[in-house]
Amino acid sequence: MATDFKSIPVIDISPLLANCDDPNMGEDPGVRKVVTQLDQACREAGFFYVKGHGIPESLIKEVKNISHQFFDHPYEEKLKIKMTPQAGYRGYQRIGENITKGIPDMHEAIDCYKEIKQGMYGALGKPMEGCNQWPLNPPNFKELMEEYINLCTDLSRKIMRGIALALGGSPYEFEGERAGDAFWVYRIIGYPGVANSHGMPENDIGCGAHTDYGLLTLVNQDDDITALQVRNRSGEWISAPPLPGSFVCNIGDMLKIFSNGLYESTLHRVINNSPKYRICIAHFYETNYDTAVEPLEVCKQRTGGTVKFDRAVYGEHLVSKVTTNFVM
Repeated sequence: MATDFKSIPVIDISPLLANCDDPNMGEDPGVRKVVTQLDQACREAGFFYVKGHGIPESLIKEVKNISHQFFDHPYEEKLKIKMTPQAGYRGYQRIGENITKGIPDMHEAIDCYKEIKQGMYGALGKPMEGCNQWPLNPPNFKELMEEYINLCTDLSRKIMRGIALALGGSPYEFEGERAGDAFWVYRIIGYPGVANSHGMPENDIGCGAHTDYGLLTLVNQDDDITALQVRNRSGEWISAPPLPGSFVCNIGDMLKIFSNGLYESTLHRVINNSPKYRICIAHFYETNYDTAVEPLEVCKQRTGGTVKFDRAVYGEHLVSKVTTNFVM
């Protein structure tokens, strides 16, 4: 359960990464320190920054720069990769097409998912079957983004080993049948500045209050605009300003279930009050698509033996959100 936190903690995860392939990583003093910090952050805020993550700063900047180039194009160009249900909900969304709790969001985006081949998950996977739609202009967009996605997926897997230790389990709790073939969602999001909102009301919500669906989210946001806000237990909105070279991380609904409520997926929103156009690249690390998520045994023991959440199938949860999350 989130507390009345006033700021988002910063964690240097380099000791975790240096030891994450050691089955006895939990015995390392540096890893233990990181695990303690992860546990505190997940219990108190559900959000934290990571530094020392190993993804090159040059690549982090490059994916934002090329995203700005795409969103600078006329709508006619961007609509060449328009999102449709027939495309597995992959592609470009115009401003106001994404819906949060019935209200249009003031952002545009490219939505991508780990690709699902026809029949891979039967009826469960059918709505999400398809290939990602990547723009041909700017050049090398697809190649750059796929390189970045691979690095973010690997980084997320390593952070989840630390979180598994924080919950009292083995480092591998979130591998195998739970997330050994982790699904991912990837959103390239553009938030117009208040002076460039295409006739929409100024200071409108860029993205309404919501929680994320899966295990862990990595957010790469423009360095010079503070727009992300996180709600604490008292209902105050706490800013998560960009820290150059770091990712903002938050936990999602599936981890809340796995932890039996020890960790909570925290409400957050985006309001871009800057006159500048803002880019955010969000990588969502999920369970296996067809995983049936239920509290870990170690977490049930830590919470008195009572199961607090019903079993949830990740793919069903995702489809229920995606199919109600945008308008044509």
